[in-house]
Amino acid sequence: MRKILFGIIITLVILFSFKYCGDKKKNEAVLKESSALIQEQIKNVGKLIVTEGHFSEVFNYKHSKELFGDYFTSDKQALVVVNADVYVAYDLSKIEFEIDEGSKTLTILNIPKEEIKISPDLEYYDIQADFFNPFEADDYNTIKNLVKQSLTKKLEASDLKNNAQNRLISELSKFYILTNSLGWTLQYNEKNISSMDELNGLKL
Repeated sequence: MRKILFGIIITLVILFSFKYCGDKKKNEAVLKESSALIQEQIKNVGKLIVTEGHFSEVFNYKHSKELFGDYFTSDKQALVVVNADVYVAYDLSKIEFEIDEGSKTLTILNIPKEEIKISPDLEYYDIQADFFNPFEADDYNTIKNLVKQSLTKKLEASDLKNNAQNRLISELSKFYILTNSLGWTLQYNEKNISSMDELNGLKL
């Protein structure tokens, strides 16, 4: 009788051991599958987001050069028509992240800063200069720099950067939707993102 009871106990122990090992492997398989899915999603999102804008402006460039003290001045001027394409881009392939399978947490460590590119096309009209104050290469460089400064101010005052950031948040929302559906946690700046409102309110 004891031998039979002992045999039953041994059999139960073996069965429970197999079941425990099987469940553990199943959990590990699900965990590995989840983390692989998250990594694949990050890879898919890792693209270049570009928001484009266009600015047009007319500049009057003037430069005076004093001759013989302030008794005589030599002036030059030009009318400059500017058409500029402006790009605000986020290269999401540069996102730094960390996956912790133990705590089921996807942590975004760093989001790349926006890249701004201004490509102005300048056309010069009504260029006026004289022998004592001719138009030179330095004048064209000065005009280009002044135009770029003006366009940068216009960009800052426009909605272009905000629109680019909204597109960035839209891409990051894919991380939140995926991690939330898998029972994982999305974290940024040591803070758990528990809702879309919190994601939209991020200061990037």
